[in-house]
Amino acid sequence: MRCGGCSGRRCKADARFFGLGGRASGPRLRDGAYGLWNTDPGGRFGPGDDPLYLTMPVQVVVSDAGTHLAFHDNTWAGRVVVREGEEGAGSGHDRPGTCEVRMEGGPLRCWVVAGTPARVLRGWTALTGAPAVPPSWALGPQHARWGFGSEREVRRVVAGYRERGLPLSVLHLDIDHYDGHRVFTVDRERFPALPELAKALRDEGVRLVSIVDPAVKAAPGDAVFDAGVELGERGAYVRDARGRVVVGEVWPGACVYPDFTDPLVREWWGSLYAERLAQGFSGVWHDMNEPVSFAAFGDPSLPRSARHVLEGAGGDHREAHNIYGLAMARAGYEGLLRLRPEERPFLFSRSGWAGMQRYGGTWSGDVSTGWPGLRASLSLVLGLGLCGVPYSGPDVGGFDGFPSPELYLRWFQLGAYLPLFRTHSAIDAGRREPWEFGPEVLEHARGALVERDRLHPYFVTLSHVARLSGAPYVRPVWWAAPGDRALRGCEDAFLLGDALLVAPVMESGAERRVVRLPRGRWYDTATGRAYEGPGPVVVDAPLSRIPVLARAGAVIPVRDADGELELEVWAPAPGRTGGGLVVRDPGDGWAEAEVERYVARWEGDRVVVERDGREGAGAVGLPVRVRGVEG
Repeated sequence: MRCGGCSGRRCKADARFFGLGGRASGPRLRDGAYGLWNTDPGGRFGPGDDPLYLTMPVQVVVSDAGTHLAFHDNTWAGRVVVREGEEGAGSGHDRPGTCEVRMEGGPLRCWVVAGTPARVLRGWTALTGAPAVPPSWALGPQHARWGFGSEREVRRVVAGYRERGLPLSVLHLDIDHYDGHRVFTVDRERFPALPELAKALRDEGVRLVSIVDPAVKAAPGDAVFDAGVELGERGAYVRDARGRVVVGEVWPGACVYPDFTDPLVREWWGSLYAERLAQGFSGVWHDMNEPVSFAAFGDPSLPRSARHVLEGAGGDHREAHNIYGLAMARAGYEGLLRLRPEERPFLFSRSGWAGMQRYGGTWSGDVSTGWPGLRASLSLVLGLGLCGVPYSGPDVGGFDGFPSPELYLRWFQLGAYLPLFRTHSAIDAGRREPWEFGPEVLEHARGALVERDRLHPYFVTLSHVARLSGAPYVRPVWWAAPGDRALRGCEDAFLLGDALLVAPVMESGAERRVVRLPRGRWYDTATGRAYEGPGPVVVDAPLSRIPVLARAGAVIPVRDADGELELEVWAPAPGRTGGGLVVRDPGDGWAEAEVERYVARWEGDRVVVERDGREGAGAVGLPVRVRGVEG
């Protein structure tokens, strides 16, 4: 390996590559070239599109020899060429795997973290920062649409969820609620009383979240534009090599772009979120922050010659582009923290870079509607988790077009087990409310929503575990057994924490599917039937549900029928013990979360659960429900 513009390394022939941020063709990175340039693919994308909104020079390599993460600490535009190895290639000799990283400029420093997958992610987040913990309400079901259009329509949609008994935690407003698409404004004709609307929804248990784009309409007299022009000695906006403000084209028309690599600009921009809070919003989602310009600069972004402050070092857009979204996320997060220090900010961003987990999560962006888009959704979440970003999810149902009832339902069922569970669609796409797809889909979607609500305490626990350890909520099935070569090739199932294995249905018409299990006993959570791993098994996948299996011995915090916390315990295999972690919801502030450890074991013919403390075993203090005893 050498530093400079190019770095190359060889790996064992059995090694498999993962990561590089959000990749639709992953999570396993097969032979090919992968761009390092955050890119809006232009309306929709599928598995063949690369690069996408959020690229990172971060790779996880898994082989029989062990697991390691390699971080090429360079923000410039670049390219990674991966070639998997082959055992016994050519005269019985192995051909090693290779990975070559090329950057357009700057020094190329490489950090390597080695160990088990859990140790690797712990080391990575120790280096780049612990993941932000979302407020507990952000772990519930969310609904969005570009084109709600009015306060009346928002109330109608929320009432539709309530009247049908469907849980809903969050509703998102897109750019159509702005006045002329201008950031930090409200269309008073369509949303005449937004703070009152937000309060009414909050009283019903539904939070409002606002989109925030970075582009500011270049219009003298606009309050945000004028404040940016007058900021400091040079103003807030990105300039070209001649010192002129760069003007691009986005939804409001001619726009300028804040330079978030300038600390003064970040502080100013963060203060603007006071307007969003005053409107009643509880959080924000950052969009179009690759950044995007519809104007022809040779790239759907800013000119590569545009100048940035870069924390005082100075440089051009080739160096600043990939961290633009990261710096914007920092500005928003720190601004929200200053404005409401008693609350954990909720923010997720379409674009970003290594370390963005400190400020929030991300989502898929405009994933295309179709079965390939469904598969890409899981690939993105898995790959981002391995890069240290644990909170993410797709546009359930796809961003564009009109999903079939079956496709929508299977996507919805997958989304119910992902950290960010949000339906969303374009203004000219079909509706994404569950009742729009007929009574059968509505009933099965209700089952997925009820199960997500039941598992809410488990998601709360996983969010705090992610902060403490770096472990993603959603993990590849090889997480605890990286030496299992068959598991390394499994891309259609995942572990949700340590306790559950989720096997979504990703093809039309399937009512059964093969699931490759890690070692040990696993229970089908719907039927209680026990299966033994490692190896493949065939499980039922009726339209009403997707297969979910619980690890024998798992202790899972769930809500009971009355909404109270209880422990769901899956019987350990004979002669074995089990256990699990529980973090009780500490609220949406900064109270220290206490991690409780529980142990499950056989005592004669019954399963006993005890709290594992520093002073030995203790009383549980929670209701316990044991399952799988007769499995």
